[in-house]
Amino acid sequence: MSLTNTNLLELLSRHVPTDAKEREDLERMRAFAVELPSPFSRSQPTAHFTGSAVVVDPPGERLVLLHHAKLKRWLQPGGHAEASDGGSMEAAALREAREETGCQVRLHPTAPRPLDVDIHRIPARKDEPEHFHLDVRYLIVADDPEALVHDPNESFGAQWLGWAEALQRADEAPLRRLLEKARAAAGRK
Repeated sequence: MSLTNTNLLELLSRHVPTDAKEREDLERMRAFAVELPSPFSRSQPTAHFTGSAVVVDPPGERLVLLHHAKLKRWLQPGGHAEASDGGSMEAAALREAREETGCQVRLHPTAPRPLDVDIHRIPARKDEPEHFHLDVRYLIVADDPEALVHDPNESFGAQWLGWAEALQRADEAPLRRLLEKARAAAGRK
C-alpha cells in the first residue's frame, strides 16, 4: 500500500460518523482507500476521493453555496484532488474553496477534521462513465467574504446565505447533515 493510501486510511480512522448513511459510507471509503491504486485520480473508473468545504464567514453567521453548473443543484464548494495537493484532503478542500469562491480561506480552528464524509453517485456524461465521489468534507473560514466571486465554468453563481436559507436549499439528507454539523461547529446552534 502506498503512503498516500496509508495517510488516507489514517485520516478516515479518526472520523466519527453521526448517522447510518455516513457510517456505511465511511466503511466503504476505507475499503476504497485500500483497493484503489490511485485513490485521488479521476482515471479510477468506479470511484475517486474528492474534497469539499462548507465555507463560512469569520463570525460563522453565513455560508457559501454554489449553484453547480453540471449538476444544477446548490452545493458546497469542492472537487477533485490534484497532484499539487500532495495527497492531502485538507489541501484539496482548501484549494477548491479558494478556486470556487475567490476568497482567502483557512481551516476552521476548532471543527473536527474531517467534518463529514459522503459517497455520492455522479451520473454518466459523454466523456465519463457513471462513478462515485468519495467526498471528504471540511469546515473552512473565508477571511475576506466580500471577495466572493464564482467561476462561470463551474457554477451559475455563488451566494452568502444564512443557515436557515441554506438548509432550505439543501435538497438531500447528506447535505443537510453536513450543514447541521457545520452550523454546530461554527457555534451557530
